[in-house]
Amino acid sequence: MLKKNIIANYASQIYVSIIGIALLPIYIKYMGSEAYGLVGFFAMLQAWFGILDLGLTPTIGRETARFRGGAVSALSFRQLYRALTVIFVAIAVIGGSGLFLSSELIATKWLNIGNLPVSDVIVAVQIMALSVALRWMTGLYRGVITGSERLVWLSCFNAIFATLRFVGVLLVMWYFEFTVIIFFFYQLVVALIEILVLLIKSYGILPCKNSLEQKIGWSIQPVKSILKFSLTIAFTASVWVFVTQTDKLVLSGILSLDDYGYFTLSVLVANGIMVISGPISNAILPRMSRLYAENKHEELINVYRKSTQLVAVIAGSAAISLVIAAEPLLIAWTGDFNLAAKAAPILQLYAMGNTFLVIAAFVYYLQYAKGNLRYHLIGNVVLVLILIPCIIFFAMYYGAVGAGYVWLIMNAAFLFFWVAFVHGKIQPGLHMKWLFNDVVKIILPSFLVGLLMLFPQFVLIGRLENLIFVIITGVVVMTVSVLMSSFIRKLVFSKVEHVLHAHRNSI
Repeated sequence: MLKKNIIANYASQIYVSIIGIALLPIYIKYMGSEAYGLVGFFAMLQAWFGILDLGLTPTIGRETARFRGGAVSALSFRQLYRALTVIFVAIAVIGGSGLFLSSELIATKWLNIGNLPVSDVIVAVQIMALSVALRWMTGLYRGVITGSERLVWLSCFNAIFATLRFVGVLLVMWYFEFTVIIFFFYQLVVALIEILVLLIKSYGILPCKNSLEQKIGWSIQPVKSILKFSLTIAFTASVWVFVTQTDKLVLSGILSLDDYGYFTLSVLVANGIMVISGPISNAILPRMSRLYAENKHEELINVYRKSTQLVAVIAGSAAISLVIAAEPLLIAWTGDFNLAAKAAPILQLYAMGNTFLVIAAFVYYLQYAKGNLRYHLIGNVVLVLILIPCIIFFAMYYGAVGAGYVWLIMNAAFLFFWVAFVHGKIQPGLHMKWLFNDVVKIILPSFLVGLLMLFPQFVLIGRLENLIFVIITGVVVMTVSVLMSSFIRKLVFSKVEHVLHAHRNSI
């Protein structure tokens, strides 16, 4: 069951990410970059709306699992579910209504509209408000489904609805018209269907009312017992939203919608670095926690360092390839030379920043395994306090590129200074060996070799030539990274030797 859930979860994540990125050029081609800027604004609103979750989604997931394990009675679980439903509905109504009533103010005072009719943008923001509230409400039902370990079903559901959102909207707009009103109205219809299906599915998981010894009642008292756990998660999640979404919020009010569309595209591609490192991170957390509980500290550090090398090879190679071949990649992908010229510098900065971010995240995994997140919380709070004013200042004066430099510098500083401090506190003597042997020794040579790819100064005219250059760059950088990683090099060579040995025996 666990293995199937993990595979299904990863497959769903990869599919949703790929389909979302692959279709971007089509959106921009037929809707225009300004209209796509509204799509990016919509995605940003959903992320910020998540702060209102207050940690309740993972909490209902945990309580569902405890109910299935017999730690929570059926009556208590139904009472908690009803109380959380009241809270979710109230927040959705208040948040959605506030956004809906602010639609004209957002369209006329915040967003920098170019060619789109203001009336269309106002209606689009109003529809966004309804869609965001509905999609946020699904967190309650997803929590119940996740806690009951119906992850294979949920993964298939996510893939189907991602297809409806990303592919289905193109078919609908092709039939009607490529306008923002059609786009967002379709997203609202999908959100309505999505919440209805999840509601029915989650309701089928709940214990039957007839089996309860007394009435459920209407009280928020059951929430008090899990409030501390929820607020701890809420604080951590809120800090993460501030770290990753502040630049997008600020730039949505500074850049024209046209330029914001290019910015959104660049950041989405750069975020692929975090997507490909996610499965590795998720897999090592329980392993490291178990090893620490078993007092196997040497094995714990061994897993920690090998995993760092794996991420440095995979995510590092992807990031370096994006930095070296940003413009050729965008040309090969979109066929739009103007878009590529505007988006490439932003993509390069966010790709480098995200590389520092995924490497710096390892010190969190070590703290998680040891069961103490004090330094993680302190570091992220300090990061937010510095990051937000810097983002606002540099975004106002230097636009998306200024925000990109702040993102890069802040994540680099976090890795080289804060991570060093935390390592010194929780695992003395580890930092320099980890940083040099498991990170710098892999990424720096790969980056230098990647730079050599630029010296011939090839004249790349068509999309095919640009694609070939991107592929060659990626292969060369990945090869160097593998050779420079002691762990991955031994792993690859042993696999090759095993295959050759098996082939000789078969002969």
